[in-house]
Amino acid sequence: MKIAVIGATGLVGTEMLKVLEEQEIPLTKLIAAASERSVGKKLHFKGEELEVVSIGNALNEQPDIAIFSAGSGPSLEWAPRFAEKGTFVVDNSSAWRMDKDKCLVVPEVNGQVLEAKDKIIANPNCSTIQMVMVLAPLHQQIGIKRLVISTYQSYTGTGSNAVRQYNQEREGEILDYSTTAYHHPIFANCIPHCGDFNEDNYTTEEVKLVKETRKILGDDQIQVTATAVRVPVSGGHSESVNIEFKRSFELKDVYKLLEDMPGVVVLDDPMKNKYPMPLMARHKDEVYVGRIRRDQSIENGLNLWIVSDNLRKGAATNAVQIAKYIHEKELVTN
Repeated sequence: MKIAVIGATGLVGTEMLKVLEEQEIPLTKLIAAASERSVGKKLHFKGEELEVVSIGNALNEQPDIAIFSAGSGPSLEWAPRFAEKGTFVVDNSSAWRMDKDKCLVVPEVNGQVLEAKDKIIANPNCSTIQMVMVLAPLHQQIGIKRLVISTYQSYTGTGSNAVRQYNQEREGEILDYSTTAYHHPIFANCIPHCGDFNEDNYTTEEVKLVKETRKILGDDQIQVTATAVRVPVSGGHSESVNIEFKRSFELKDVYKLLEDMPGVVVLDDPMKNKYPMPLMARHKDEVYVGRIRRDQSIENGLNLWIVSDNLRKGAATNAVQIAKYIHEKELVTN
């Protein structure tokens, strides 16, 4: 297959190249594309040097699959043009996620919804991906009534500007916070502000957790509320998730369901100080879950702690897995 990575020079784009090197996908050609200011840059892939081309040049190559990580604007402009040429587009932005005609996919959870006609496929938000990996088997077997979510999201999820701000603050530089990624310091601080606030004082990241979870799990009746916090962590996003189930459950069945879920690792032995943390998730594709315990304040309640590398499974890995799924299900026809 011929695959293009659009936005190849960004944080997620470079991670996509790493994942493509690791995954067993038969590649005849890899095209690295980015904005005009990055055209001509050199990237390395499987021991060879790649020259970054424009998105227009990538379009002319007519790739089988184009993996986008260039933001909503470029995606809205270019994804339909790639799709018109028969290219499958896997888009990492929020542009298409809630479009009723576009699939929002985590392959282990709902990959079966994909068909050959689905030329533009949405990659979910990073926090949503890791959470639904854990929730899906529980919802299928027990039924989720309500979710209360608190996220602790790495500054790397905001992009290279946030990484630059963190590094500058760590080095003691005095910054003008009207020009930085965040309105406040992120080093040695927590900011309860992920995305933009809307009129009801929820942020766009919090709204994504509500709407995307319902869409992926295929159940609009799940009640969801969320608070998203940006933290000075590099390595992954963490989530405290409180679940109210529709039915009674046994903890041993919860453990079994999670242990059997592909891509999920149960790490839960608190008496031996074993539980998921961002440092252990860094550069890994798995979703880790621990601190599994009943919520004793309500009937049929459960608490979970979920951690995953937001640049890997939360973005790059999931997108590449979608591409791999398209290939394995022979949706690409030449």
